[in-house]
Amino acid sequence: MNRDTTPADRRTAARAMQRRIEVIDLIRAAGNGHMAGSLSCLDILTVLYERVLRVSPSTTRDPGRDRFILSKGHAVEALYVVLAEFGFIPRSDLNSYLRFGTKFVGHATRSIPGIEQSTGALGHGLSLGVGIAIAGRSDALDYRTYVLLGDGELAEGSVWEAAMSASHYALGNLVAIVDRNRLQIAGTTKEILDTEPLADKFRSFGWDVREVDGHDVTQLASVLDRSEPAGARPLAVLANTVKGKGVSYMEDNIAWHHKVPTPEEYAIALAELSGEIAALERLS
Repeated sequence: MNRDTTPADRRTAARAMQRRIEVIDLIRAAGNGHMAGSLSCLDILTVLYERVLRVSPSTTRDPGRDRFILSKGHAVEALYVVLAEFGFIPRSDLNSYLRFGTKFVGHATRSIPGIEQSTGALGHGLSLGVGIAIAGRSDALDYRTYVLLGDGELAEGSVWEAAMSASHYALGNLVAIVDRNRLQIAGTTKEILDTEPLADKFRSFGWDVREVDGHDVTQLASVLDRSEPAGARPLAVLANTVKGKGVSYMEDNIAWHHKVPTPEEYAIALAELSGEIAALERLS
């Protein structure tokens, strides 16, 4: 991130880096998990839960709470460590991740406190968000609904049906954030099914569109600012990210979609992330 940002922003960025270590530890302990796609969205999740979402462990049943839906449900490891950080779940519960009989499985499920919707079958999260946003307006509640999508799932037609519906119903209380890392399990998004130009597509469906660096917490906090009044149209935030962000050998490397580091690889990852955290903390 830009080293000229505020100390508060650098501390937020450092915490996002620390959560990358926690995700790697979680996946190593389980011997399985979606690695790189979890690392790419941690700055987004950190900004959402630290600065944007109007929800807490004590308000998960409050009708007026903001809603967050992890449409790319396979990146649930990232969400788990964030929920643990903010007290929605005990950190010790994560020790059961992927163990027999656990509730902490490899995709998002509503059985976990703080998780609004079960996701993992890609392409459904935005449709859920549309329905929740319509319900909020019908009930005269001012909550907002945030949906984090992977750019690979934008190949699903259901995403664009939801986008059309959101515009038709003028859902200014709906925000779609695209983790635009340009990789999916079998190749690049361009190779598998090119959905660019994304900004033009969302605009043609009647959305406001903002493009940001998905690893710059200053930009993310600005575009997602909850204090700004909701507009008349849904908002699409195209967050340009790097799959495997923070670990040199994982970055933009398709092999790390679903892989566990060896002890040697783990040592490298830990050194790189710890070094970045120390640098950010020195500047703060």
